[in-house]
Amino acid sequence: MTEAGTNTVQLDFTLRGADLGGLLLLDTALLLADRRDRSRPSSPRRAGSVLWSDRTAVRLQGDAPQFPMAVIDFARTSFPDSAAWHLQISGSLESATMGSLLLLVNEQNVITTTAFQNASRPRPVDRVVLSAVYADSARVMVEHALGHEDFAEDSDFPEGSLGATLQSLFDQLFPGQSVTDIRLRQRKSPALFTSDLQAAVKIFEVS
Repeated sequence: MTEAGTNTVQLDFTLRGADLGGLLLLDTALLLADRRDRSRPSSPRRAGSVLWSDRTAVRLQGDAPQFPMAVIDFARTSFPDSAAWHLQISGSLESATMGSLLLLVNEQNVITTTAFQNASRPRPVDRVVLSAVYADSARVMVEHALGHEDFAEDSDFPEGSLGATLQSLFDQLFPGQSVTDIRLRQRKSPALFTSDLQAAVKIFEVS
């Protein structure tokens, strides 16, 4: 470009949704296209020199890490045919949250699939179903965290990792309580722990 001043350029591109999740980083760079042999000594002259760069972070799924979901036929899996959903957790606590958590919804369970379809404008029955799914998912995640002895309130996990997500959830559900106390309660009084968790997630408190 030889024009002086400011020029506005519109760029259009498509990113596959299956490849995205969590935090999207957009890097923009302005490069020198051709070598400039007659430029000033202090000016860029090599082709490919970076003249300007910028990075923008876009949170795709709210203010906190979330996990993806998929609707599948449980009859074609090892899960019970009549189960409504299953939260799958894999990887270590240092693994990325988006690659470690997957909520599977049984497409044969019409009530549950409909609730997720109506999530943006849920009916009363949809709110109840979504509340149950959230409560159960929270239970699975907290129990998974408590099963790791290296999970503690002072553990230092990378941002966006499964461990950091579990810490955030734990602090939200059990503010002011130590991991050690909750772990002992879960092991010695599992029924009381379940009731405590129901209260923490405010199950079925729909508005």
